[in-house]
Amino acid sequence: MPEHRQVVVIGAGQAGLAMSRHLADRGIDHVVLERDTIAHEWRDGRWDNFTLVTPNWQCVLPGYRYEGPDPDGFMPRDEIYRWVRGYADTFDPPVREHVAVTAVTPAASGFDVETSSGPVHCDQVVVAVGGYHVPTVPRFAERLPATVTQLHSAQYRSADALPPGAVLVVGTGQSGAQIAEDLHLAGRQVHLAAGDAPRVARFYRGRDCVAWLQDMGHYDIPVEDQPGGLARRENTNHYVTGRDGGRDIDLRRFALEGMALYGRMIDFHSEQAHFAPTLQRSLDAADAVAEGIKDSIDAYIARSGIDAPTEPRYVPVWRPEQEIPAIDLGAHDITTVLWSVGFRTDYRWLRAGVFDGAGHPCHRRGVTAVPGLYFLGLPWLHTWGSGRFAAIARDAGHLADRIAVSARETAAA
Repeated sequence: MPEHRQVVVIGAGQAGLAMSRHLADRGIDHVVLERDTIAHEWRDGRWDNFTLVTPNWQCVLPGYRYEGPDPDGFMPRDEIYRWVRGYADTFDPPVREHVAVTAVTPAASGFDVETSSGPVHCDQVVVAVGGYHVPTVPRFAERLPATVTQLHSAQYRSADALPPGAVLVVGTGQSGAQIAEDLHLAGRQVHLAAGDAPRVARFYRGRDCVAWLQDMGHYDIPVEDQPGGLARRENTNHYVTGRDGGRDIDLRRFALEGMALYGRMIDFHSEQAHFAPTLQRSLDAADAVAEGIKDSIDAYIARSGIDAPTEPRYVPVWRPEQEIPAIDLGAHDITTVLWSVGFRTDYRWLRAGVFDGAGHPCHRRGVTAVPGLYFLGLPWLHTWGSGRFAAIARDAGHLADRIAVSARETAAA
């Protein structure tokens, strides 16, 4: 007979650990299955100079918060790993490391979970594996010369680990923009193909913009009440950095300092990388978002009667003289192409009809249409903070309450 547990939690990152803590506090029997090790993604899946983009004071998990000497700072990679791993040490969650889940199938009663260490039957399942599973690259990447090293942002570690020569970074989401800065600061010649990601100022009117937005309740607005509704879940994150105490990432400033900027990369053929004429539009749109956030902060300060310093608004420091349609990699000594164009989900092991046509789970605040099946830790699961430390505790508590009600109903049946 397979082992039986009330709840199986899949994934032992911060979301899975938060879920485990809430279940333990409610006396609900459970096990956490982790393919690798606790919090390993923070240690193994980030580049050497990675830092949080949200301040340390936002690092809160159930019964645990950042208590270090720099609450307004931004933890670097190894410190984040130690902090999350230290959380597990505070309550000894029932985590089974190096146990891969290969299939989850709804059964007549509960779920059958197939794992690398044998079957488990459970009443309820919480999927806490995030939403970034398989790195994606465009099909035309196959046409790049074999002499060019290709990496996804998930594989990047440092400038020193790359071959000598210039680097073409494709994509300007959080990872692409920060990696371009990392390479730029290391003295590498960087070519950057900009996407349509928005940006946000690090500080404004005497405070981190995150602090203003927190006070404004922005991180508490449900996704359904956001402009665009559920489509908000597909939005790219704003780029900014916590490096060296935190600062803006200004692609225009990089251009003044020698970084080459292009529009969206659309193809590679005839030994050339081809770009859409979108650079100026992308830069202007990113600036408009950043300035719009400042507008909302100004309005909040005025409305609340807060005495805050004023500061001049951002003025673009560079504009492209023309859109460059194509470049020859060899002529520019580009030896590495670093793709930062996102990930796709991979839930093939989850055999339940809870996905849309793009493979994304359909849910309402983590609760699916299949009784007893939940998701946790996804971006915009419920609010902007759901994919970050800021709101995981709240989301996990909400699901734990639902799980507890279901467990009592099962016991009474």
